[in-house]
Amino acid sequence: MYEPIRTRSVHSTMAGSSSDFPHRSREEELDIQLAGHLAALLAVTDELRGLAPSAELDEGAERLAQQVARLRGGLPPVRSTASTASTGTARPADPAVLHRRAHALAGRALVVAASRADTAAAILAAQQMDVHTAALEPRELASR
Repeated sequence: MYEPIRTRSVHSTMAGSSSDFPHRSREEELDIQLAGHLAALLAVTDELRGLAPSAELDEGAERLAQQVARLRGGLPPVRSTASTASTGTARPADPAVLHRRAHALAGRALVVAASRADTAAAILAAQQMDVHTAALEPRELASR
């Protein structure tokens, strides 16, 4: 009823075996994903530092940069300066929106760090969630 397959699969490699090209392990994939989330969190943190500088944001940004560099094998992340962060858009960014975005990114990083069993990154992500939650609470309580 069915004809046998007569052609080679389009999913096979030119070399013939699937072991001829590099594969990343689950841990390597999680490292890449975690570094991406932390780098995105660092970018938002740098943007917030440009709008409202604080020692807490400065310390968090430095720790985030260290973790991203560690996950990327020593390659430091690209950082924005305060002047480029604040002039990157036509209208000034709302700090509350940036804090919510940072909180969400820190939550994503926490999930990946937990699945990767990276305690240092998980603690840092949880601390950053707390920082951005605390920054939002006075504004949200005042609006009620």
